[in-house]
Amino acid sequence: MANAQKTALIEDLAGKFRDSSGAVLTEYRGLTVAQMSELRGALAGNATFTVTKNTLAKVAATEAGVGDQVASLLSGPSAIAFVDGDVAQAAKGLLDFAKANPLLIIKGGVLDGKALTAAEVGKLADLEPREVLLAKLAGALKATQARAAGTFNALPTQMALLADALRAKLEASAPADSAPADSAAPAADAADEA
Repeated sequence: MANAQKTALIEDLAGKFRDSSGAVLTEYRGLTVAQMSELRGALAGNATFTVTKNTLAKVAATEAGVGDQVASLLSGPSAIAFVDGDVAQAAKGLLDFAKANPLLIIKGGVLDGKALTAAEVGKLADLEPREVLLAKLAGALKATQARAAGTFNALPTQMALLADALRAKLEASAPADSAPADSAAPAADAADEA
């Protein structure tokens, strides 16, 4: 391979490392061309699957600033899934394919500049899609606002009920206290007249 071709490949890979939200490194030894095509189809829309030479990938990762995170994962025949869409969906697609085709081995990856182990990639696959998580967050925020509105509406109502109960209690106790005083006054007036 000529130096110009290597330089172009390195620039392309470095650009993919920089532009993608994450990358999952795999070993593909033993997969057929048909299986690789099937995997690329399964990842369509979320990731691009690229077979690369380890030396070129190491140089590209170093240029992109993630060389330390992926250098240890670049051994044996390597392919990288550069995530362009939903990270969880891409990880799920890779894990589902790996379950059906055990020759695909997930080595680990990098997400937002942080190294991931194969187990952490598996945890990412267990996450719900971004749209579902955003919908749940919106629902939780709406429910919180509805509860707050209910609480704020309940306070004046409770104050009004409390004031009404207090007024009723005062009215109930006031005639009982004033009735004996009123009846004693006419009796005293009658005694004075006699």
